[in-house]
Amino acid sequence: KIVSAEEALKVVKSNDRVYIQAAAAAPQVLVKALASRYEELRNVEVCQLHTEGVAPYANPELKDSFHVNSFFLGKNIRHTIKAGNGSYTPVFLSELPRLFKQRVLELDVVLIHVSVPDRHGYCSLGVSVEAALAAIDNAKTVIAQVNPQMPRTHGAGIIHISEIDYFVEVDEELPLHVMAKPNDVEQKIGEYVAGLIEDRSTLQMGIGSIPNAVLTQLTNHKDLGLHTEMFSDGVIDLILNNVINGNYKKINRGRALSTFLMGSKRLYDYVNDNPFVEMRASNYTNNPAYIKQNPKMVAINSAIEVDVTGQVCADSI
Repeated sequence: KIVSAEEALKVVKSNDRVYIQAAAAAPQVLVKALASRYEELRNVEVCQLHTEGVAPYANPELKDSFHVNSFFLGKNIRHTIKAGNGSYTPVFLSELPRLFKQRVLELDVVLIHVSVPDRHGYCSLGVSVEAALAAIDNAKTVIAQVNPQMPRTHGAGIIHISEIDYFVEVDEELPLHVMAKPNDVEQKIGEYVAGLIEDRSTLQMGIGSIPNAVLTQLTNHKDLGLHTEMFSDGVIDLILNNVINGNYKKINRGRALSTFLMGSKRLYDYVNDNPFVEMRASNYTNNPAYIKQNPKMVAINSAIEVDVTGQVCADSI
């Protein structure tokens, strides 16, 4: 059923629990339409991982209408913890789909962002799969923002139009995340880390200047694999130059594996209908039982703080 965003979001009622698809796939038109109903709604719980773009429901002035339950304290909702209109549920990303599948968190509505259906009626979740599949399978109502600018990615994030209750058609650019060029210090760190990586290693990396600096130093490596939670533009040239080819991975051989993507338009164009890039749910990409099967697994991440016991803080101080 094709409707306006305002019409679709009328399905949300007070005391409902809503999940929003993550990262650059956060459906901005639907999010804004949800927040616009603040005068009518009370005690709606909005569940999310990190989302790019706006989060108007996180405004502390709307605390009677919306409460943010975050599984990752991203920039656009971090203030809700101090302001009292948000909470944080600690959970491994690999286990988040289980919260929905086992109805630990029962979902009333899920807001997703998909590609235009193909001739068989299948849409792609595009640049973010994470826990969205589990949310779709277990929510009472599925509302999709359908966008011709959403890349059609391969892998597990394919759903049929019969699984969607309301379609809202838009044509807008995805949020862009363009990495700055590493400075001299970051470049030196990148050189040191790259020197620790052997040929035929399988990489996991986060986002940020340090992982990006490492990637720029891997041009002479051979036969690397990619099994990661997310990746950005830094891997594209390494794939095109056959540095990353996945030929020696033990699972998903010959494929770059991820659960979400954030980057420039070049990245979104590159992954569109590209079978080398395989998108999977986070209970696969982040599951240690699968990760450990890869040879020479190397994780490259940034941290905000490390304390004297070695504990690493990567999302918020």
